[in-house]
Amino acid sequence: MSETVTATADGATPAAGRAPRRTGGRLTVARLRDLALVPAIVLIAIVGQIVNPVFLQPDNLINIGQTMSEIALLVLAQTMVLVAGKMDLSLESTFGLAPGVAAWLTVAPGAGHGTGLLPGAWAIPVTLLAGTLIGVANAALIVRFGLHGFIVTLGMLIVLRGLLTGISGGQTFFNLPESMMYPGTAVWFGVPASIWICVVAFVAGIVLLGYTGFGRSLYAIGGNVDAAKAAGIRTDRVLWIALVGASTLAALGGLMLSGRLASVAASQGNGAIFTVFAAAVIGGVSLNGGKGTMFGAFTGILLLFMIQNVLTLAGVPAQWIGALNGAIIIIALVVSRITGGKAQE
Repeated sequence: MSETVTATADGATPAAGRAPRRTGGRLTVARLRDLALVPAIVLIAIVGQIVNPVFLQPDNLINIGQTMSEIALLVLAQTMVLVAGKMDLSLESTFGLAPGVAAWLTVAPGAGHGTGLLPGAWAIPVTLLAGTLIGVANAALIVRFGLHGFIVTLGMLIVLRGLLTGISGGQTFFNLPESMMYPGTAVWFGVPASIWICVVAFVAGIVLLGYTGFGRSLYAIGGNVDAAKAAGIRTDRVLWIALVGASTLAALGGLMLSGRLASVAASQGNGAIFTVFAAAVIGGVSLNGGKGTMFGAFTGILLLFMIQNVLTLAGVPAQWIGALNGAIIIIALVVSRITGGKAQE
């Protein structure tokens, strides 16, 4: 069950994810739960090094970070929505459609399946705008018209996937403009730009949820929306910002993947939502709202990608990795709940 958030006298609500506090020289239990997956991450690092000495080499660690960074933005986006007691299934389709629209408009016709209606410099703004507009549509249906978020975003997932297939003709956009490839190919200070973007985004997310009034409002709404309204929180506005921001982040993640692969496939993002939810829940984010932190979500996605890398280095056949990933997710979830406290529903 979700937590009930009690309003203070001044209308503020306690921050479920604020900075660690010490009581009697010990970290609070809530903060210790954020660290529940750290032992598992250390263990996987040791196992990976035993399986293949390449695992802890800088090149391999950078590879893990870069391939993780795109999906990690989806995890960040979904965490923000889940904390508020909602969920957005359409993020995986936004992940594909937003850069797909940009490619469709900026890639030259006959040389990459685009229309060439806009110059390449417009690729990034168009991608982010497309993500923002999808978020606006979701927020309007969920917040303004009061429709069920799960059903709305499930329908939107299908619609957006169909749109991407339609504009691409089921083919892959290629010959992307340089500006569109930059976020996925640039290197800053010896590290791929996508890793820097991911880290900065999560740091911003940690600060937003744990140390701002907006973050406290998200926890309050996810814990008890009626209590949040009674405390004077403008719940509709907070939910609008969360849903629109999440879709924009999904578009940015899709742009990073498209840049790294130098293409936008008609199937880009398909199935990613399962990994996103698994990472968030393993990281301690409640599907019922009001619980979880960005740091916990980050450790969840990091653990999953480390496991996937270890399986690949161990020579596990690709057709078995999916099944093993699913089993490991369940085991990791059970272990994290045992070490982190009461299991969430």
